[in-house]
Amino acid sequence: MNRKIFFDTVRTSLFNSRLSADQVKGIEAIISKFEKLDARWLAYALATAYHETGGKMVPVSENLNYSAKGLRVTFPKYFSVADAERYARKPQAIANRAYANRNGNGPESSGDGWRYKGRGLVQITGRDNYAKYGIADDPDKALKPDVATAILFDGMTSGKFTGKKLSDYFGVGTDWVGARAIINGTDKADKIAREAKLFYAAILAAKGA
Repeated sequence: MNRKIFFDTVRTSLFNSRLSADQVKGIEAIISKFEKLDARWLAYALATAYHETGGKMVPVSENLNYSAKGLRVTFPKYFSVADAERYARKPQAIANRAYANRNGNGPESSGDGWRYKGRGLVQITGRDNYAKYGIADDPDKALKPDVATAILFDGMTSGKFTGKKLSDYFGVGTDWVGARAIINGTDKADKIAREAKLFYAAILAAKGA
């Protein structure tokens, strides 16, 4: 794959004509992991990282600094109107409430919600998910580029995140929208599908298709 053509293409189509050194390095790491596989797999992995990191393309820690309104939109099941007002702009308290008693976490008082908040290129959350990768005792390892890239690759190819994997959506057929189930149900599925198609177009251009 001609990397110059690829980067010239995505710089315009996805990055507002600007790419930082960190973004390039992050993208290169993902390409190196997925390049020998189906081009659609690579495109969807890149789009997933693009979405989950807000375009940074490097491992990030979840931003939980929600307003009361934001809490009601993002976590309506866990915050009443009164609770949202009480928890607003308190990231640690928000995490402990929103992620309590889920994915292997203890109750709100355990602090597991904050300890195992989203990190990495795919924002893994919960004690169980960190334990799958042997980093429950040091969850910040998910912020290391090599660890985050390995988690992205393994989770998306093996189905370790949700039971769904890339081969379920990109085999004989192609389902750009449904593939979101690999990470998070249907959340922002259409948006990520559009981004994946742009990455795919850049890959094909770089391969001379």
